[in-house]
Amino acid sequence: MRMVLFLTLLGSLMVQAQDKQIKKVPITPTSASSGQQMFVTYCAVCHGKDGKGDGPAAPALKKAPADLTQLAKKNGGKYPDNHVSATIMTVDSPVHGSKEMPVWGPLLSSISSSQGEVQLRVSNLVKYISTLQER
Repeated sequence: MRMVLFLTLLGSLMVQAQDKQIKKVPITPTSASSGQQMFVTYCAVCHGKDGKGDGPAAPALKKAPADLTQLAKKNGGKYPDNHVSATIMTVDSPVHGSKEMPVWGPLLSSISSSQGEVQLRVSNLVKYISTLQER
């Protein structure tokens, strides 16, 4: 029941441009080995394909999505991989900044065959986000 609720309520987001409403859709499985594919599928709708917080759903959100290209800069030049991982995985935590951001841990678990696969997904997504950092 909980998984169905997460899938229904927190799946990938899409915006209907005419009235700026967010359409919530079920999560789509992707390859666990491709951080880029997961980012494009799960994150880019809000954070933008380049991670700058300018995805197509961004205007419909109450709080602007984080500019993920600035994470290292805001952390003294070091990419905060542990913080990014925790942000993706943590349930009911203020690190998300807003309840509009899906808590991806349970969602990634719902499409993974094992906890090891969930960790692989998170690790590869965190690594991909590190490549988006402004230099």
